[in-house]
Amino acid sequence: MTPPREHGGGIDAAIAAHGGARRDWLDLSTGINPVPYPLPPLPASAWTDLPDRGAFARLDRAARMFWAVPDGAEIVVAGGASALIAAIPGLWEVTGDQMPPPARVAIPGPTYNEHAAAFDAAGWRVDAGATDDNGRGHDCAVIVNPNNPDGRRWTRDTLPPAPRRVIDESFCDETPDQSLIGLATQPDHIILKSFGKFWGLAGLRLGFAICPPQMAAKLRQRLGPWAASGPALAVAASALEDPEWARATRMRLQTDAERLDQILTAAGMDIRGGTGLFRLAETAGAARIARNLAASRILVRQFPYAPTWLRFGLPGDEPEFGRLTRALGS
Repeated sequence: MTPPREHGGGIDAAIAAHGGARRDWLDLSTGINPVPYPLPPLPASAWTDLPDRGAFARLDRAARMFWAVPDGAEIVVAGGASALIAAIPGLWEVTGDQMPPPARVAIPGPTYNEHAAAFDAAGWRVDAGATDDNGRGHDCAVIVNPNNPDGRRWTRDTLPPAPRRVIDESFCDETPDQSLIGLATQPDHIILKSFGKFWGLAGLRLGFAICPPQMAAKLRQRLGPWAASGPALAVAASALEDPEWARATRMRLQTDAERLDQILTAAGMDIRGGTGLFRLAETAGAARIARNLAASRILVRQFPYAPTWLRFGLPGDEPEFGRLTRALGS
């Protein structure tokens, strides 16, 4: 059996290693907004009926407006961005005259590891680095904008020049001016959006692929009908129709991220980057700090490939900021 890939979260494992109950722990290992969008009241039919065309259409309108989706691009909804990530590599055949096996995909890293795993499972050769030979050596490129975990921002000018691109913008809603959504009409281009990060509702499991109609049709065929639940459709539509909440949240995230930087710097760490939802810090004592924080029931993200790195999500309120400050000071 393939071992699970490293991600944030994992409170159950932290409890097993360090004790305590779930309510005792402060989970800073993810990049999920700790102040989520307030759940709206839902009609009983959202729970009891199969999602109808009207529910999908409402969400499509809201998403199109919120993300400024260009005319000519379509929106595919799925049960989380991870479901889309797993399905996308199979949209392009890796055999035939156009793409003789093994097709090659460039995934500049380090970055979110599910992309490489999905392409590898579909039979692609994965190159975790920039494209070579001006991009002619790769059939596809995957970039995360902004990147997880270092927050690198991409522009049209810096994208690997491959003929097919997947652009994962799961963390871009905090800085919408840096989105590459305008590429969603280009052939063989897919823009991914995640509802769990900025809105803080990861348990809802909702993701979006924005792409040309031909790609959208292939994705829908793979996902099948009712690819998202009725409650998820209703909650997401309400959130995307609420630009005032989004504007206020962006301001709060910026303020809280700056405060977190000050706390980490005061504790002797160097800030390597991040987004408004998480910060990447570097210190020679990363393993020791992570152990000490775990003893205080605070979970942060470590990286096996970078033992001097720690990723910190945002505390959600004043008591949580104080708790982190005290734990680092001790």
